[in-house]
Amino acid sequence: MKPVVSLLVLFVFLQSCKKKSVDILIINGKVYDGINVNATANDIAIIGDQIAEFGNIDTTKIEAKRIIDASGMIVSPGFIDPHTHADRELVKKEESHNKPFLYQGITTVITGNDGESVYPISKFRTLCETNGIGTNVVPLTGHGTLRDVSGIGTLETPSEEQITKMKALLIQELENGAFGMSTGLFYSPGSFSSTEEVIELSKIVKSFNGIYDSHIRDESSYTVGLEKAIDEVIEIGKRAQLPVHISHIKCLGSDVWMLSDSLISKIKKAQSEGVNITANQYPYRASATGLKSALIPKWAQSGGMDSLKYRLNQPVLRKKVLDGITKNIKRRGGGASLVMIKAYDDSLLFKNLSDIATSYNLSESEMTVKLVLGGFIRIASFNMTTHDIHNFMKQEWVVTGSDGNTGHPRKYGSFPKKFREFVKEKQILSLGQFIVNSTSKTAEIFNILNRGSIKVKNKADIIIFDPERFTDKATFDNPFVLSEGLKYSIINGKLSLEKGKFTNQLNGKFLTRN
Repeated sequence: MKPVVSLLVLFVFLQSCKKKSVDILIINGKVYDGINVNATANDIAIIGDQIAEFGNIDTTKIEAKRIIDASGMIVSPGFIDPHTHADRELVKKEESHNKPFLYQGITTVITGNDGESVYPISKFRTLCETNGIGTNVVPLTGHGTLRDVSGIGTLETPSEEQITKMKALLIQELENGAFGMSTGLFYSPGSFSSTEEVIELSKIVKSFNGIYDSHIRDESSYTVGLEKAIDEVIEIGKRAQLPVHISHIKCLGSDVWMLSDSLISKIKKAQSEGVNITANQYPYRASATGLKSALIPKWAQSGGMDSLKYRLNQPVLRKKVLDGITKNIKRRGGGASLVMIKAYDDSLLFKNLSDIATSYNLSESEMTVKLVLGGFIRIASFNMTTHDIHNFMKQEWVVTGSDGNTGHPRKYGSFPKKFREFVKEKQILSLGQFIVNSTSKTAEIFNILNRGSIKVKNKADIIIFDPERFTDKATFDNPFVLSEGLKYSIINGKLSLEKGKFTNQLNGKFLTRN
């Protein structure tokens, strides 16, 4: 053999013996890739922020800086939470770790929910990147925020000039990376907008390949009713020709209990007609919202707090307001079902409206007025049936979400609770279905690229949890307790949780649509 050929053969041989260097190697786990409902015994190699290899890896040819033995553990893509309100904490340096979500296995949070977003998005991005963030962030722009910034507020018939300004603001936010627009049509100021206004804005969102996400106009029988509120979402999807998403789908209150069957049929019919409509759901029987939003009639909220005070000082109008409050209390399941979970006065916390009213010797409606005028209060109301919860949960187009408002245990426990109660205990879903509808399906809905599934070249957002210990710990009496059983959280290829402990590394990225 000629010397040159011999050297070449030797070089090829030495190269074949050389081990491939990776940052993290995960072995021996039960792996759900987020796409298929069945698990595999594959290994995962991570280099930088990407998944470099996935499959039956020859570990003798790998030199890993860190090996994680996931024996007895579930390995999954990081969960993606489509409805979090996490922007309220992420803008604060001391809370930007996002631990309530991180410990649930959530690696990406969608923000700007219910029509309320940090404005402008460029400011939000700068704050996140300056402070550092514990999870990835996907921003939406809020319709209510656009109304406020453009000077429309609670006007029912904005001027052409105001509408033009709102459209310009929406374009600005979409150009700066918003994934779409959210509405809070149940809340002020969104409740004062017309369907036509929302459709015109949604057409702009469509031109940017974005999504329309909505807290629908009525989840009960407050105004248009639950069925017509769903019809409105479908109409927006049809006429604006863009994907539409219903946040925290539910049948709220006895007036609409057991409607899930007909609503599911309605949505499936729309899907068969070409409407791309999906939803998210949190796994609790109790909802949560502001006391004013829940109980004060919508007409009485027009013009803000000063206008409400004026009406309450007029005897005829006051009686009308109180009558409306009484009806809304009934819709919410009665005063005993309405528990204060966040309040300007700590002595009110975790007490129900009925008991508070009795202690003040007031009617429940008069007590509501006193509380609303005193300051902000958020309530939990136990007003959903297990039939409707299970029915929605089993739909392949319904994904897991938290609606993580402070004071409700869902902020700290939604994903582990769904696993514990509805996968392990009640077996409403298989483990594979739960993971798909907490990962890749959500990424697909919101058009989040390269995340939500374990495959080569995707970003390395991966969690490892103990199926025997992964559980929620937050309760309505003590809602601020972190979930347990998550062993590792890897975000963008770096360890955020290691052996169940926070590493103090803020590995999240601010993601933009473009």
